[in-house]
Amino acid sequence: MKASRIAAAGAVAGAAVLAVSSPCFAHVSVQPEGEAAKGGYAVVGFKVPNERDNAATTKLEVTFPSDHPLSSVQPQPVEGWDIEVTKSRLAEPLEVHGKKIDEAVTKVTWTAKGEGIEPGFFQKFPVSVGTLPEDTDQLVFKALQTYSNKEVVRWIEVPQEGQDEPDNPAPVLTLSAPAEDGPGHGAAADDKASDDAEQASAGTTTASGDSGGTDTTARVLGVVGIVVGAAGIAYGVLAGRRRSA
Repeated sequence: MKASRIAAAGAVAGAAVLAVSSPCFAHVSVQPEGEAAKGGYAVVGFKVPNERDNAATTKLEVTFPSDHPLSSVQPQPVEGWDIEVTKSRLAEPLEVHGKKIDEAVTKVTWTAKGEGIEPGFFQKFPVSVGTLPEDTDQLVFKALQTYSNKEVVRWIEVPQEGQDEPDNPAPVLTLSAPAEDGPGHGAAADDKASDDAEQASAGTTTASGDSGGTDTTARVLGVVGIVVGAAGIAYGVLAGRRRSA
């Protein structure tokens, strides 16, 4: 009885953990490779798991935020998938590196050429994005996931802080603090690298000089050793002859 109770308790606990953790793995999500710092560029990956047992994922449509348009969006080619980038004109032009941009990417669509994402598998879709906004802590990307049986799952519900996660949460990219690279930071780093290189070169030269001196000393000692050894041998031969006489 005790063993059966323990087994039952373990099964209940396992089911509870699975029930709590499975939503985290079931929906479309977005994560940066490294950090996504405000005011910079980042490579982010849209992770798409197949949550169906009888159909494959054949299309992913990701809508980019219109309230914080991105001046640069470049998808990485994914084998077995066609990529379509949709641009729209902006109500207010963006100024990037002194240039005004009047249109931005509003949607990227990946369509499978073959079977797509089979049950039990997931696929990542990398995208280079920037310049990331500095006036928000996160970006929301609404996504549509289409299956081979024509079912469409809409991952468009925006999670709210302090509330339970919605049934179909939209992918949310969390932005980190801006990188502390001021106008002179890069130059300072280059100068430090140059100084380090010079010091390393000087150290190498000194070591080379020391090595040369050591080699000369070794050679002198070697010659002296040979002379002393030869003298010892000659003395031994003469001593032997005298004893024989």
